[in-house]
Amino acid sequence: MEKASESELDMNFVEIILTEKLKEADPALDILGSDRKVLQVACQDFTNYLKTHWKLVGKESNNWELADKIEQFFKENPTEFETYLTIWTGIWLKKWKERVKLLIGNQNLNKWNKLSKTLTDAEPLWRKLTHKQEIMEIVVATLVKNGEICGTEILAENILKMELGEKKNQFMINEKEQTLTILNNALRKARDMAQSKGPLIFVKIDKGYYNSVN
Repeated sequence: MEKASESELDMNFVEIILTEKLKEADPALDILGSDRKVLQVACQDFTNYLKTHWKLVGKESNNWELADKIEQFFKENPTEFETYLTIWTGIWLKKWKERVKLLIGNQNLNKWNKLSKTLTDAEPLWRKLTHKQEIMEIVVATLVKNGEICGTEILAENILKMELGEKKNQFMINEKEQTLTILNNALRKARDMAQSKGPLIFVKIDKGYYNSVN
């Protein structure tokens, strides 16, 4: 129980310092208000980036190890850590502006509906998919290794859901071979996606809430 609270404290520390860095990089952001989603995704992406960089992907205790490494990095090299985070935040924010497109009203409604239907079709298979977290981490790591550091969790989940949704009539959830096929296809799409240009995450604004799909 004590270990969990320490890990939570470290993650809160990352959130606090990222809040400061995002405000410095773009003072117009309302990080604690309407742009809270930006901070949430940035924190997620930063931890995914470090997990991949420090080769913690696939380890059962990767969250504990990550928290320990962040604490050690900060305590031993506080100035270097702050510089590292400043540079990373600047790159990430540039990516956010490139990758995220806001959908207002009925803008791009046909594309939105098509993507939403495929994702909805995938939900029953997604809920039953075994080793989901491990598969997600592999896809996230592939995105990061290929230079995609923004929206990694959102993109990884939706790549896998799109693959499931497109193959819903062929996929048998308990067949390992089918699961490997889904993963291999998802990894190929992740590599291609990381090399692409322009928006990858479409955010539909509805009554003040964000609903994100890739």
